[in-house]
Amino acid sequence: MQPSRRRLLLAGALLPASELATACLKTTAPVSLGTLSAPAQPPSVLATDESWWAEVARQFDITDEVNHLENGFWGAMGRSTLQAYQRHTAEVNRGNAWYGREAYPAAYRAAHADAARLLGVAEDELVFTRGATEALLALIGGYNRLRPGDQVLHADTDYDSMIDAMQWLRSRRAVQVEGIALPPVPTHDQVMQAYADAFARLPRLKLVLLTQVSHRHGLVIPVAEISALARARGVDVIVDAAHGFGQLAYAVPDLQADFVGINLHKWIGAPVGVGAVYVRRGRVADIDPYMAVKDDGRIFSRVHTGTANFAAYLALPDAIALHERIGIANKRARLLALRNRWVAAARDMPHIELLASHDDAQASALASFRLRGKAGKADNQALQQRLLKQFGIFTTARDGLASGSCVRVTPSVFTGMQQMDRLVAALEQLQRG
Repeated sequence: MQPSRRRLLLAGALLPASELATACLKTTAPVSLGTLSAPAQPPSVLATDESWWAEVARQFDITDEVNHLENGFWGAMGRSTLQAYQRHTAEVNRGNAWYGREAYPAAYRAAHADAARLLGVAEDELVFTRGATEALLALIGGYNRLRPGDQVLHADTDYDSMIDAMQWLRSRRAVQVEGIALPPVPTHDQVMQAYADAFARLPRLKLVLLTQVSHRHGLVIPVAEISALARARGVDVIVDAAHGFGQLAYAVPDLQADFVGINLHKWIGAPVGVGAVYVRRGRVADIDPYMAVKDDGRIFSRVHTGTANFAAYLALPDAIALHERIGIANKRARLLALRNRWVAAARDMPHIELLASHDDAQASALASFRLRGKAGKADNQALQQRLLKQFGIFTTARDGLASGSCVRVTPSVFTGMQQMDRLVAALEQLQRG
């Protein structure tokens, strides 16, 4: 029998802190994922097994008020994660500071260890943040190896806040900020050439920002290869993996970068407010401690979130469990199948300009389009609204690419193929005005 809350409170003065924490944790029962288990099929075959993906979709509670094709903002929690989050919220609220000071640290460490295992990193290389933006701002703003006159590099495919942070280094570190524009739909070789050319023309380059999966149009760039080029020139790399981890199968060290900002509430499906910073062991000193935080030489002093959402971190293991039950290879194959369903049809529409790679290795769930000759920001905001109001399809407009604005389409694992077909039908009707 589980101990009651009252009995735990009465025992609090008698139990050592470690035993009290254990007793508190025992009041939280795990939520079962039921019989969800991927069939023994190759991911490429399972990707179009609508009956199994319908079972996956039943793990989520998603509105049917719209055809929801904007899943890049954050990833909805599965039912099991949501239940765990609600349970932990109640637990934290009931126990208040007593829970927070006595039981929470052990639970936090367990969630942190589970995240480190998933990411393939050591626990002392990882610290939680409230999202990838906070993680990357800590890395960019804290990177202390820049000297006046050095050069830093970003691309038009990078996230707006991260570009702003790189620009901020001009006043922060007195460096020269350089930008490059990738082709609208580049090949692998064109991406590599763009970075190789930039490295060659910037002799004082010391730091480059790489966005693994662009939030603007879903382009996947070969981060490890570009990182190798940079390392050969003594250039450090900060990777924005906000849209990468959870979509693509890899361990964080595979990126060959010493500094990575990670989001766990997008494609892992944790509650909103969970991200992480990775700093390779031996490189912590190259990131300043957060403002007035005492430098203890550990990664934990490089981030200061203040009092974070305890329950969000505590529910992370449940999100990881669902993610792993689906399987990253299966998830990747399904997201590509959904993306390719509408992209392949749109390629044959003369009025549509696609911003989507032909190469699956450079593709993600995210892909974008615009009407030909309509690359303005206002044009695409209006197009996004037309899709919503006329067809009930929810997407989002994206701006910032050198080639112009676009509308982004982002399915998720709970999206059905029929939803992509409804998008295709709407795109066909756009030609008729």
